Amino acid sequence: MSIKIEQAIIHTVNQGNDGQLECRLRSQPLKQSLAADDLIAELHRLYTAKAGKGYGHFGVPVNEDGSPAGEANEEFEQSLSQWQAGELGFVEFTAAAGNLLGKELSKYDFATGGYLLLANYSYIANNYLFVALMSAKPSVAVSAEMDLHGMEHLDLSNMQLTARIDLTEWKADPTSKKYLSFVKGRAGRKIADFFLDFMGCIEGIDAKKQNRALMQAVEDYVGDAELDKSEQQDCRDAVFDYCKSQIATGDNVQLTDIADELADKGLESFHQFTSDGSYDLAEEFPADQSTLRQLKKFAGTGGGVSLSFDAQHLGERVQWDPARDTITIQGVPPNLLDQLMRRTGGKSE
Repeated sequence: MSIKIEQAIIHTVNQGNDGQLECRLRSQPLKQSLAADDLIAELHRLYTAKAGKGYGHFGVPVNEDGSPAGEANEEFEQSLSQWQAGELGFVEFTAAAGNLLGKELSKYDFATGGYLLLANYSYIANNYLFVALMSAKPSVAVSAEMDLHGMEHLDLSNMQLTARIDLTEWKADPTSKKYLSFVKGRAGRKIADFFLDFMGCIEGIDAKKQNRALMQAVEDYVGDAELDKSEQQDCRDAVFDYCKSQIATGDNVQLTDIADELADKGLESFHQFTSDGSYDLAEEFPADQSTLRQLKKFAGTGGGVSLSFDAQHLGERVQWDPARDTITIQGVPPNLLDQLMRRTGGKSE
């Protein structure tokens, strides 16, 4: 199912004559075109597939003990509310957002600017606002006369300063802690602090923590059930496949759905099991495929060694001896065996 683009616009954030970053505003939305449609559709696809996103909401930042860590930045949310209420046009709202971003960027020496894209679109039953500060990469184009021309294109491969607001969820449940999602940097949220601050967003739900808790609950549940090893892995696979399908459509994991998946395997009480335990699982939360992949596969890297294998092989082809800190593999993969034979001449070292 394709997305339906309502409106989109691009503003430029760059240095002014005084050396300060400022937002140069476009006066009208982007014209409807195949190029604009393809750009927004590709950004939606890339963002939906992006692993390790954070989830939050508009509000006041807090310390670990729950005390306020500052004041709420409500200007973005107020402008967003005015646009949604019809009190501001889309261009006026995005201009306010652009000026807010320029003001926030001016606080940091490392800020370099870029292109601020805001796009309002619908996908399936939800309405979204996509917000991204993107950089440009130089490239070379060939004309019809086979001349070379220098040009710039948006760097879609570097989606670091990107967020998406689920407007449908925000309207339906303003108390939700996850209607605003954002890309986390390699070092966590820190790389995007200023980008989230300009929107007044604070992190509300730890998706990785929820997924780790789900994985532990599934492990405990199938371990307590009277199932053989193959049946246990079938249950893990069913949970993983369901979560993967939710990622593909951009939907949240629903505990009731997982309970239904396991009920199809003859296990009827998963939802009650999680409620009675100490897993602290929300009724719904975003899936994190990199975490849940451990239901199907073991993998690790360290000290120059990388190893991965399907979970079903543990205890059979793959034997782990925790006392000796060793893993024994029976049946070396053919391509690895060929490399070993070539290196050693068929002799063990």
